[in-house]
Amino acid sequence: METDEVSIREQLFHNRVRETIICVLLFTCLYMVCYLILTHFKKTAEFVTDDIEDATVNKIALWLCTFTLSVAVCAVLLLPISILSNEVLLTFPHSYYMQWLNGSLIHGLWNLVFLFSNLSLVFLMPFAYFFTESEGFAGSKKGVMARVYEAVVLLILLTLLVLGIVWVASALLHDNVARKSLYDLWEYYLPYLYSGISLFGVLLLLLCTPFGLSRMFSVTGSLLVKPRLLEDIEDTFSCTVFEEDSLCRKLNCGSPSCWAKLNMEAMRKEYQAVQSRRVALEMRRKASPWQRNLGYPLAMLMLLALTVMCVLMVCFNVLELLLDEAAMPRGMEDPHLGMASFSMFGSLGAAVQVVLILYLMVSSVVGFYSSPLFYGLMPRVKDTNLTQIIANCVSLLILSSALPVFSRTLGITRFDLLGDFGRYNWLGNFYIVFLYNMLFAGLTSASLTKTVTWAVQRELICAFGLNRLPLTVSRSTIPCKLLLASGLSKIQ
Repeated sequence: METDEVSIREQLFHNRVRETIICVLLFTCLYMVCYLILTHFKKTAEFVTDDIEDATVNKIALWLCTFTLSVAVCAVLLLPISILSNEVLLTFPHSYYMQWLNGSLIHGLWNLVFLFSNLSLVFLMPFAYFFTESEGFAGSKKGVMARVYEAVVLLILLTLLVLGIVWVASALLHDNVARKSLYDLWEYYLPYLYSGISLFGVLLLLLCTPFGLSRMFSVTGSLLVKPRLLEDIEDTFSCTVFEEDSLCRKLNCGSPSCWAKLNMEAMRKEYQAVQSRRVALEMRRKASPWQRNLGYPLAMLMLLALTVMCVLMVCFNVLELLLDEAAMPRGMEDPHLGMASFSMFGSLGAAVQVVLILYLMVSSVVGFYSSPLFYGLMPRVKDTNLTQIIANCVSLLILSSALPVFSRTLGITRFDLLGDFGRYNWLGNFYIVFLYNMLFAGLTSASLTKTVTWAVQRELICAFGLNRLPLTVSRSTIPCKLLLASGLSKIQ
């Protein structure tokens, strides 16, 4: 009997050690990748200065930002890893090499991501910002530790302020919970704070994702070579080269008598626009016929298929919410991996769920940086200061930590939320979940319709050469006969 107890304890110990090693290896790899990404965007002048103190402070803040970004990437990968792990265990149920992949590992990974995401959002990122902006208290000895003391004091004051605001809000909404939270901070107070943060993140995803889904078409189109059926590439490229050479001679002309009255700044902007157009035309000339005529349509069709699939799945989830209470998002303690697939279409459906989750995350990031409110946060290569890096890491962490709740609320996946992700108070409210699904479907459909109609109109105008008309001519007043004649003359 004692031998059995010892063997069980040893097995539990070995399982815990194995799970710890796997989590450490995964996080280490993500940390190195995120560090390379941040060093690609950071402003080098802030880290190579004559002031050793400022350089040290900036390096410590950069390490904290790298930790936060790696937690954000891990939060994005939570649902894909969980769904794929379940499908792998279904495919190889008795494989010796897959014994390390179990429910305990996945559950522990969810708990670690939840803990580190809240730790980074509430403590590490505010501390990094205060640390970079602090100079030490007046009269104290200057140095790194003086900055640490000031940053810690400011962080404590900020924490007390936030906790006081949340306690007042909980007292106004739930008086009993607010009273209990004074005695039991962990059970009542912090979950309420986490629910507010998650609700803000999910609402931010609701605003950014539909806009990002419509922007994905233009962003992808700028990276690919667009086909032009009614345009002679060689002729257009020659005209663009001549125009670029002409503008270049005018800019380099040293005779003040001829060009004194010209607006050189406007000419310089025009020269840059012509140069970028020439580079795009040169790329199209070098592209193969398959890439020029088939790559762009296939990419657009794939984006359209993914977007339509997301809308259809959300609409189907709305019907399930009306008919079945089991469609509501909820938490679970034991994931029970390897028992059944989380998609009615098996492994293929699970793979589609993973692709849709990653596609929604990319679209939300594109929509976030494309919105006028957050456009200034977009990082620039080798020209992003540390304050912008901190703001970007906080924004990406908020979006990524809300992604599992976002995907489960919309019905993209049937994988229930693990750990503390399922303890949010608003998840059990039918009206919030139903209204959220309806808003997402409506906003995405409206954005998609507007994007497709405007894209078709723009491509038709460019194809028939109507974009070269003078600005005084209204395109809406152009008769249909002139439009057809222009197209036929280009074909001939």
